[in-house]
Amino acid sequence: MSYKGDEHLQSLLSAAGEKRPVSEIKDALRGVNAAPEDLGEPDRWTRLFKTGADPEIIQQLSALKEQLAANENKAPQNRLADLRAEMDKLGVDGFFVPRADEFQGEYVPPRADRLAWATGFTGSAGYAVVLKDKAAFFTDGRYTLQARQQVNAKDFEICSVSEDQAPTPTISPTEWIEKNLPKGARFGVDPWVHTPSDVKRIKEAVENAGGTLVLLDANPLDAAWKDQPPAPLAPAVPHPLQFAGKSSEDKRAELSKLMEDKGADALAVTLPEEICWLLNIRGGDVPCTPFVLSYAVAHKDGSVDWFVDDRKVTDETRDWLGETVRLHPLEDYAAEIEKLAKDGKKIWVDPGSAPVRLEEIISQAGQKPLAEKSPLQLMKAKKNAVEIQGTIDAHIRDGVAVTRFLSELSGQGDAAKYDELTATDLLQKIREEGQHFRGLSFDTISGSGGNGAIVHYRSSPETNQPLMSGPVYLVDSGAQYLDGTTDITRTIAVDNVTDEMKDRYTRVLKGHIQVAMSVFPEGTVGSVLDEKARAALKEVGLDYAHGTGHGVGSYLSVHEGPCGISPRSTTVPLEPGMIISNEPGYYKEGEYGIRIENLVTVVDTGKTDADGKKLLGLKTLTLAPIDRNLIEPALLTDDELKWLNDYHAEVKSTLLPLVEKVDKKAAAFLTAATAPIKKGGDRKPSSGKKFCL
Repeated sequence: MSYKGDEHLQSLLSAAGEKRPVSEIKDALRGVNAAPEDLGEPDRWTRLFKTGADPEIIQQLSALKEQLAANENKAPQNRLADLRAEMDKLGVDGFFVPRADEFQGEYVPPRADRLAWATGFTGSAGYAVVLKDKAAFFTDGRYTLQARQQVNAKDFEICSVSEDQAPTPTISPTEWIEKNLPKGARFGVDPWVHTPSDVKRIKEAVENAGGTLVLLDANPLDAAWKDQPPAPLAPAVPHPLQFAGKSSEDKRAELSKLMEDKGADALAVTLPEEICWLLNIRGGDVPCTPFVLSYAVAHKDGSVDWFVDDRKVTDETRDWLGETVRLHPLEDYAAEIEKLAKDGKKIWVDPGSAPVRLEEIISQAGQKPLAEKSPLQLMKAKKNAVEIQGTIDAHIRDGVAVTRFLSELSGQGDAAKYDELTATDLLQKIREEGQHFRGLSFDTISGSGGNGAIVHYRSSPETNQPLMSGPVYLVDSGAQYLDGTTDITRTIAVDNVTDEMKDRYTRVLKGHIQVAMSVFPEGTVGSVLDEKARAALKEVGLDYAHGTGHGVGSYLSVHEGPCGISPRSTTVPLEPGMIISNEPGYYKEGEYGIRIENLVTVVDTGKTDADGKKLLGLKTLTLAPIDRNLIEPALLTDDELKWLNDYHAEVKSTLLPLVEKVDKKAAAFLTAATAPIKKGGDRKPSSGKKFCL
């Protein structure tokens, strides 16, 4: 249905009780267009308007929404030149462009995708430093290859913060600033997009170069960005107790006790995932993570002041929050922090996640913040029994979907029917059939051949390859369900694989199994397990340039702190209830990539060590076959082979009854793919034909 005009829509809305004029409705719809599509409930955005469930109103709003999207114009710009012109107006000779936005999220809305606007880079980790006459771009080992493809080397010196990324030089942004910033220069940062920890490092580098760091009142990139999108607008909705497992009131009572113990009157909550967890709400402002972009202040009396665009908050959600959660405009947050500081309140601020602007406000009021990691990080990381069971249930449904997907690629010649993009679409379509499906937990990594060697590769029409372009295909994917978040990587043989590929795959598998079998005393940190994951690769001089595991939320971010498994995971002990990924890998540039990933949860084994410390272990949550055709059984120890066969037996017993109900071919595939493996080989030898599971 076409749009019938503003007067007609205004008449319909007025009759339904919507008091806002069409001009405000249009602004709201532009915000809706700036939010990602809701895969689980495509019409959820209509909750932002009083429609009276009238189908004509919904149709007219949809038509207007599409019209506004079609009329958006992209202004042509010389972006670096325009940015430098705005820098000059503010009197700075350099400017730091992080990937993060004001909310320090992995995913940023189009409005805040500043790094992509300036450099063309679309990955989730990167920085740019722009000076008057030169600029540099930085990323880590996951994205070095992607950066070479997306960032114009004529405009930016492309650098990596990870070692051994030749020909990309290894240098950090701060080291580059020290070497390139002219003496006497003024270097600017936006204090809303940098944390105190960030600014401390940047300040040291600037001063070592003989310059001065300036905390700017305005972001010059925003001023230069002529067609910057509006802020996203998606409904904030309740997250019911059947999934949350604990009421917001109970969570706030626990938080109040922790604040009282620290002598804090208020906690500045600046990470959207912490706010969503604390208030038991979810949103849709950014891709793949059900966040409501907002700030909050949690008080020691258990009440919360929530700073949010109130257009997102429906009447249902206001009732859900109750009277002890007070709503305020987002732009009033700085004034509230200033007021609390001037009133002499002790404000807890996380120096690793809060905007440095808050520290500045508190200091200017003559106070010192309590600068420690937010207690909500650890509270959120230790899932309750309902969240754990929900994640188990979500992984069973997800396992059915992934098994059906792998089955589609398993027959002789089946993989030849797909390329990276159509395979991605197929997996998403199958997942969408699952109960409680809400969307993807990240953009699917679907890489064939050499593309699989790009750790966080995202296929596009320009880079898309047939699955048969390389004998090894890597797919890393996950979904958001109301009861849990999933993340799984499988690497499969779609054609004849070499002995080298089987050796590397099996070494990655050995590392994966060693982590999965780990038993360790309480107090153990993730770096200890990381060493186990790399050991088999390091035996032959190999390694991988990413961590082995990251924390995972409960229908929240697929990447969450504070726990993890990596060389840098040295401060946060692993505790029961934490959910972490187990994903060692190996990547041969231009040829193939290998990664095997399951999610695990930390459990109490019920045993103690010689010192009386509790012994903890890991329970694997992910359920899907691991490709037998890439395994060299002779490289596995007896214990490792037993773990693999036991895992496949659990996959089969759990999933087969469910798969049989929906897909007979996938059931036959699952039975074959999970059959026990014996040393000496029980697989058919290669005969020049494609490997089939």
